[in-house]
Amino acid sequence: MPSPAYLKKIRPVQLIAIVFFTVSGGPYGLEPLLTYAGDHGALLVLLITPLLWDVPAIFTVLELNAMMPITGGYYRWVKYAMGLKWGFYEGWWTWLYTFVDLAIYPVLFVQYASFFFPGLEAYKIPICLIIIWSSAGLNILGIVPVGKVSLFLSAAVLAPFIVLFGVAFYHHTGGFSIPSPSLKEVAFPSLGMALYTVMWNCLGWDNTTTYAEEVDKPVRSYLISIFSAFVLVIVIYVLAIWVAQQSGINHDILTGSGFPALGTLIGGHWLGALIALGGMASTLGIYAAVLLSVSRVPQVMSEDNLLPEKLNRLHSRFQTPYISIIICSIVVSLMILWTFADLLIIDVTVYGAGLSLEYIALIKLRIKEPDTVRPFKIPLNVAGLCGLVLLPASVYFIALAGAVSSTPQTIRPAVFAIVALLSAEVAWWVIRWTRPVKLSS
Repeated sequence: MPSPAYLKKIRPVQLIAIVFFTVSGGPYGLEPLLTYAGDHGALLVLLITPLLWDVPAIFTVLELNAMMPITGGYYRWVKYAMGLKWGFYEGWWTWLYTFVDLAIYPVLFVQYASFFFPGLEAYKIPICLIIIWSSAGLNILGIVPVGKVSLFLSAAVLAPFIVLFGVAFYHHTGGFSIPSPSLKEVAFPSLGMALYTVMWNCLGWDNTTTYAEEVDKPVRSYLISIFSAFVLVIVIYVLAIWVAQQSGINHDILTGSGFPALGTLIGGHWLGALIALGGMASTLGIYAAVLLSVSRVPQVMSEDNLLPEKLNRLHSRFQTPYISIIICSIVVSLMILWTFADLLIIDVTVYGAGLSLEYIALIKLRIKEPDTVRPFKIPLNVAGLCGLVLLPASVYFIALAGAVSSTPQTIRPAVFAIVALLSAEVAWWVIRWTRPVKLSS
């Protein structure tokens, strides 16, 4: 069944906003980094991790998307290169990780809203449910409304930090300094959690390709949008952590109260309130953008008879996979009771496994189809690509080992993530038993 012809398509400026929110949404959630890595390790981890973790992923996404700019993105890339089973693994793992990822944002919204309404945590569940289902309604309306809302919320997220940076530079007395970079005093478990913090704040580049057929001139648009978003993300992150260091804020206060506490310290209550509003806008924008990407995966998996056909049903007016959006929202509604730290570990661990299949697909397609037209191609041969893949793999396993060697509180979500990965094999055999004719054809 071919993908439908979409009524409206978005342009690069809207895509930049969606990519920004899918991957980042501002530095909100980065606050624990100083606690984990300290003043001397925070900027070092923040600069090195994206180079090892994100840059290989971005290049992989751009090359594969240039070859196949189609709805379903990474699921269809892996299926084409490695077969239906591994395509299912990719879709299943990404579905699981995104449920976890989506559950984080309504919880963070409540945390930032508590700046204005202390004690709001007591009403966390109903507030989270309102956010979840409001976003479901927006996504059912289509990608263009999501793009417009993301563009507006991007300004609402960036403006408070631009003000924060300006006030910090204006009021700062004396010289600026950068702590000497060092990881000598960072314990291995803390290093693992620092890596997880940065990795989580920089993941999701492949998620933005699942709706490629809804993007105007997708190859060129993704090339412009992804690189623009990457530069924007890194600059905002580095400035946010550096300003926090220059302010002398207590690391535990920053972790517990977030960037609104930093704003209050530097500029007063008004600036703290402005940053808290930005945090609320950030979580809303990220949620809508991530839901947009994940809702397209069950749609294309159902086309391959890997999931029930009802998931492929499109809204008669908006041509959006509304059944998939509703089911995603139901599952996320059941997961909002997890703690932020637990969700972080599960999220990155499961995501990294799915990303590894995309790297394998990249290398395999270079071997099988070396002459296929690639409007964007990584300037490396197969051996070079294998070396490139080792960079994110090393970061991934160091972070996982650090979490496992930490306290029992961090071991539990790490083990849960591994069990979630193994569930793909169980689900695959269930599908083989229930849909043998389609799978064998």
